[in-house]
Amino acid sequence: MNNERNLRRTVLPNGLIVLTERMEHLRSVAMGVWIKSGSRCEPAETNGISHFVEHMLFKGTRSRSAQHIAREMDSIGGNLDAFTGKETICFNVKSLTEHVPIALDVLADLVLNPIFASADIERERGVILEEIKIDEDNPDVLVHELFTQNFWKDHPLGKPILGTTTTVGHLDQEKLFNYHVGSFRGGNMVLTAAGCLDHDEFAESVAAKLSALPPGEAELAMKAPEASARIILQNKKSLEQVQICMGVPAPPITDDNRYATLLLNTVLGGGMSSRLFQTVREERGMAYSIYSDLSPYTDTGSLCVYVGTSAGKALEVIDLVLAEFRSLKENLLSDEELTRAKDQLRGNILMGLESSNSRMANLARQEMYFHQFFTVDEVIARIDAVDASQVQAMAQRLFDPERIAVTLLGRLTGIKLNRARLVC
Repeated sequence: MNNERNLRRTVLPNGLIVLTERMEHLRSVAMGVWIKSGSRCEPAETNGISHFVEHMLFKGTRSRSAQHIAREMDSIGGNLDAFTGKETICFNVKSLTEHVPIALDVLADLVLNPIFASADIERERGVILEEIKIDEDNPDVLVHELFTQNFWKDHPLGKPILGTTTTVGHLDQEKLFNYHVGSFRGGNMVLTAAGCLDHDEFAESVAAKLSALPPGEAELAMKAPEASARIILQNKKSLEQVQICMGVPAPPITDDNRYATLLLNTVLGGGMSSRLFQTVREERGMAYSIYSDLSPYTDTGSLCVYVGTSAGKALEVIDLVLAEFRSLKENLLSDEELTRAKDQLRGNILMGLESSNSRMANLARQEMYFHQFFTVDEVIARIDAVDASQVQAMAQRLFDPERIAVTLLGRLTGIKLNRARLVC
């Protein structure tokens, strides 16, 4: 239990963890079932199976057709959704408090009783293949995908969440059933809920609905990846801009220095006042979109800079990014810049907690990655405790020229890039 946020935790006999946060001022409840398996847990030959299974759970159960599921949720004004990540799959629903029994029943039915009908599999295969094409047609998504595949070369973390046309084409009913049986187990799942609810009543309802969930954990073989500092230039003449991703390995999600990393990312490219936005967009007018982003995982992570610009400016923009890397390594942040970054992070955290969906997701992340619950005051205190020397030390740790990976996508005629240019 966490009294500050009205958190309660119950472990059911089959190993399923039920976490709730009571938010009395709301009239709704957001709940989610989280499976502690994602695309990085897949063998190469079944890449994309987590995402395929996510889709198929909406296509019908033993007692509900896909249309029945949609109509039942619409009839209570509920929102039913799902997503697949590198390390998790989530099925979530939000409804008014009085409709929680129906919403929970639908959610439990999806998780427990998918039928994976052959005709539905073939139809959904077509949907997913179109989804893959959408990403291939979206240049800023595609450059991130190319960067990730080459950064985590020959490792499941680098494989696309959606899979490929080849792997998706080979997934069949037996493979989907086997994945579901192996991953959807009590010890491999967490159910979180936030909103106007009573924990004991809710946990009792969850136990009644999901008692048939088999116990045990999934058999996962997750090996930590080695980042590859590759320079990839891929021509795509149909693009008007050159898409650029530059990245370095970063600490895992539970790293003791994670708050210094968060502040470093915020200063570098985490908002409109960030160095990259101000230098490249506001002062030079060389890009519309530029930002940096952290992707932390269980045992590793990455910090990536994205920018889209014209071919004639691509190398100059790369030089400007490297200049910011160098500046962060060589110079301490000013008190003003550090305070501004801390205030920005603090605001993001506090405003995020105003959403029941965000709180529901926050519960799951803290349980799955940290196995404990940090209060807001604890998190903010950790952020406030970071000083400029710690941010500088993190910059010196991360921005190693030999570990910088770069992917360029677009009309690259005349553009040459080698390791010597990446000195910072």
